[in-house]
Amino acid sequence: MQGFFQHLFAFLMYLGGGGLFVLGILDSSFLFMPLGNDLLLTALTISHQERLPLYVLMAASGSCAGVFLLDAICRKGGEAGLKKMLSKRRFEYLKRKMSNKASLPIFIACLAPPPFPFTPVIATASAFNYPRRRLLGIVWIGRALRFSAIGLLAIVFGKQILWFVKTKVFLGFVCLLIVACVVGSTISLYRWIRQSRKAEVRANA
Repeated sequence: MQGFFQHLFAFLMYLGGGGLFVLGILDSSFLFMPLGNDLLLTALTISHQERLPLYVLMAASGSCAGVFLLDAICRKGGEAGLKKMLSKRRFEYLKRKMSNKASLPIFIACLAPPPFPFTPVIATASAFNYPRRRLLGIVWIGRALRFSAIGLLAIVFGKQILWFVKTKVFLGFVCLLIVACVVGSTISLYRWIRQSRKAEVRANA
């Protein structure tokens, strides 16, 4: 199992900026991949510090592409669809936040690491018809700032990070992270497919 994960990570490293773009789409749409892009960006930056601007561009752009897909679905489902994706308590909390000033929660969601609810915040903004161009603009800027900060930390603490990456503790953490991603993504996809089918049934009724 560890060998598979090592090969997978090596393949994403080989893709470079392309790997960051793909992970950005997956993580920002319907799949659950916490810290995936952060770890990949860190490893790539340590290996090629001069490419940090490119890596930030690809990671932020991938995140925007994922948000665009999520926005298209949630905007179509509207508030009724969102209620079925979130718990009542979380829905009411996010609705209250979005009803006041949506830009700030969106920006904070783009900067904050897990477990801050990035996807629910974006889904709520889209369901309440927050302007799409403004949404994508905030996401790109917020993600670019976050990835830039992570890249700079990787440059400054590169040697310490490389030492930690070679430990069994880190490898075990990555394995647990990937398992969490698989489980979380399966649940997320199941909910999305179920919601899409219900929305289609209502449209044809």
